[in-house]
Amino acid sequence: MLSLRVFLRLFLYSILLLVPLLSMAQKKKYRPRVGSSIVDDSTKNVYGPQTTKWTTEEDIFYNRNNYRAVDTLITNYHRWTNVQKSNYFYKDLGNVGTAMSSIFPLMPKNIGVSSGFTSFDPYWDNEEPKYFDTKSPYSRMYLIWGGNSRSMARIEFSRNINPRWNFGFNYHPMNIDKQIQRSRKGDKQTTSHYYDAYTSYRTKDDKYSILVNFRRIRHRVKENGGIDTVGSLLPMGIFDTNASPLLTTAENIDLRTNYHVFHQYKIGSALQIYHTVDRYKQLRQFFNTSADAAYFTINNPNEFGALDTLRDKSKFKYFQNEFGVKGRASKLFYNFYYKIRHYSYSLLRLPDTDDPAIPTGYYKGTESYLGARASLEFDSLFVLSGWGEIMPDGNHRLEAKLNTPWLDAQLKQLQSKPAFMQNYYYGGHNTWNTNFSNTQNLNLNAFLKGKLGLLSISPGFNYTLLSNYIYFKENEQPQAGRISPVQSSGVQHLVSPEVRLQVGLWKRFFFRPTVIYTRFIENAEDALRIPELFINTQLTFEGFMFKKNLQAQIGFDLHWQSDYYALGYDAPTSQFYVQNTTVMSAYPLADFFINGKIKRGRFFVKYHNLLQAFRGIGVTSDTPRSRVANIGYIATPGYPGQRNILDFGFELILFD
Repeated sequence: MLSLRVFLRLFLYSILLLVPLLSMAQKKKYRPRVGSSIVDDSTKNVYGPQTTKWTTEEDIFYNRNNYRAVDTLITNYHRWTNVQKSNYFYKDLGNVGTAMSSIFPLMPKNIGVSSGFTSFDPYWDNEEPKYFDTKSPYSRMYLIWGGNSRSMARIEFSRNINPRWNFGFNYHPMNIDKQIQRSRKGDKQTTSHYYDAYTSYRTKDDKYSILVNFRRIRHRVKENGGIDTVGSLLPMGIFDTNASPLLTTAENIDLRTNYHVFHQYKIGSALQIYHTVDRYKQLRQFFNTSADAAYFTINNPNEFGALDTLRDKSKFKYFQNEFGVKGRASKLFYNFYYKIRHYSYSLLRLPDTDDPAIPTGYYKGTESYLGARASLEFDSLFVLSGWGEIMPDGNHRLEAKLNTPWLDAQLKQLQSKPAFMQNYYYGGHNTWNTNFSNTQNLNLNAFLKGKLGLLSISPGFNYTLLSNYIYFKENEQPQAGRISPVQSSGVQHLVSPEVRLQVGLWKRFFFRPTVIYTRFIENAEDALRIPELFINTQLTFEGFMFKKNLQAQIGFDLHWQSDYYALGYDAPTSQFYVQNTTVMSAYPLADFFINGKIKRGRFFVKYHNLLQAFRGIGVTSDTPRSRVANIGYIATPGYPGQRNILDFGFELILFD
């Protein structure tokens, strides 16, 4: 528990550092100006966040007139990486844009087939387009200059052609330099380009409306395979920026596109007919031009019989149509639908062989779904909703959700098909051909919500039960490849009590801790790996400064989780797997940040991983490994986390 004590000590230091801000805020009160104020109407900017509204397809589908103003809040604006945005419920490989895995088990997105390549899903899922209604052209430019050439941008544009027709686009590039063995500025590890284009239209009588969008991402990551510490002179070699990686020429590319159309015809408020179309493609590729014997345990020949030049490729596609009726009668919304999906999955670069252990390489089929949704909305704060879906083979989805001012609860129960990648795979360093059974997943969570003055508290729990769970594990026999998929013969049964707090101090300081304790009732084959304690804490000053010309949020983010055998990562398959060799040591990860807004411009400055700036001093070759484990944090076994570094970002919004 040494690391936990350090975590608490750092939190106390944070309070002491913020005390001077408190005294400034208390001594210098804002006083309104006395006297007349003349404003020339001709100089006013008529257009702004309140004249540029957006909504989502979900709101339109549920017949909710829920248009929101453009976001200009600065709360947590400094959290620009996907890991930080998820409140560390995801982990990566220590650098922005690398493969990601959830700390806690996730429910399947679909009860039908899927590709199984999910490590780069967050970079795709978080980019769902919004649909705007603008009174003027709207542009947003968001730029981030992270230390060591970690840069990202987000460019948005939208405008109305007329009051009923809008179009726009988003562009999100990401260029991240290597943080290990970086030879020069511009030596990239992650190069990602996401963009989309969208349009929305409705007729004058609002009888017919249509939403169309196209999305594409090409996400390229140079894989280093983790750090080779065998020949390291220092036990802290894993934290050396010049450490030797296990892979030198490997890279993964995840290319995804989707064409989407939703349109509906309104017969009346109680009845609409609708149709949605999706044409989705995911192409996943792994390249390597070196044998890298220290990493790979076997080498399978590709279609050319080569061992030193590998190109593993797989492609998953589907064409999906959903036809349905829906409507709203008073406070009740209903929906019935039929969905049909034509899919295909192909493994490319296979050798010409009749070996039954090698997959055939091409699979296709058709899936049918029947489903219904309902929502009882008394007001925006009290909503009871449900969703049911079933396939002819018995796979199904049942979901229920309750939102009230004092309680949020959700139940999900799914039976779903295994992913293609879990059943069929052939690559340069792994192969399997299995026939796993359908999986069963149950999740129940509930949280009370209470507020007393400046204190807000939300205690609750997450309950999860998994059956026929499929996971990857490290092979004990090297000739079988590094990893292989396994279907558990038992169940994974766990409960995670959780407490979320917000404490206001002197109206300008806020303390926001979240504590999750996870207890396994049963964990067959140790298939799930979750830290027993998971803690997020934030301490901030929030208010106006400099005669209210600057709105600021200044404070500290702290994250800590207990020791556990975290999932490892296999680069050729892009899969996280169960391993029993490396313990992820508890490490208090602390950031100091300043978020600000001047008029309509937002900015942030953040110093990431404060402790590593001090704790590595004085380390020698005689330093015990037990102490070195606390010098820096490990993002994933074998992969050091981001070192102490300064990040800066700003945003400009234009309305003309």
